[in-house]
Amino acid sequence: MNVRGLCLAILYFGDATGYEIRKQAQEGVFSYFIEASYGAIYPALGKLTEEGLVSWREEVQSGKPNKKIYTLTPAGKAAFIKDLSGEPAPDKFKSEFLLMMMCSELLEPQRVERLIDAQLAMLEEKIGEMNAAYKECTREGSRYALTCGIQSYTQAIDHLRQSRKNLVDQAGSARGDDAGPPQPLASMAKEARR
Repeated sequence: MNVRGLCLAILYFGDATGYEIRKQAQEGVFSYFIEASYGAIYPALGKLTEEGLVSWREEVQSGKPNKKIYTLTPAGKAAFIKDLSGEPAPDKFKSEFLLMMMCSELLEPQRVERLIDAQLAMLEEKIGEMNAAYKECTREGSRYALTCGIQSYTQAIDHLRQSRKNLVDQAGSARGDDAGPPQPLASMAKEARR
């Protein structure tokens, strides 16, 4: 699914301004599904409007610019259902934190400790947000998606706490000039298959 489909999904759950759609796509519940840049959302909304999949109305605000409120049309709902009938792309997971931990032998132990503490705090905050959303949620599909996120982050916290000592203990071990390059990733993959 692309940004177009993501906009349709957000509007399926209710009318929203472009700003609200962007916020949901980048920071809200919908940020967990696909990447949607700020620069891609407004053009997608314009194209969806041209295609009759989305309509908008202007809401007058006192002392502020008027707001455009977008609404999913019946044709937009049908297009979204069609998008949902396709095969999903493989899940993608990207994490700068994991890259830093993969190379943590180059970091000072104190830096690794700070990174771990910040990651644990972020994961706990995300779990809190998802738990709050779950309490307000009545749709079974949404509850399932939230539970998957909660479980994933809970597992990540457990694994990070279990690995913490080893990560900190080996931190800085490859900082000197005498430290050779790490084992090539291809070799690691072969060993993992044995």
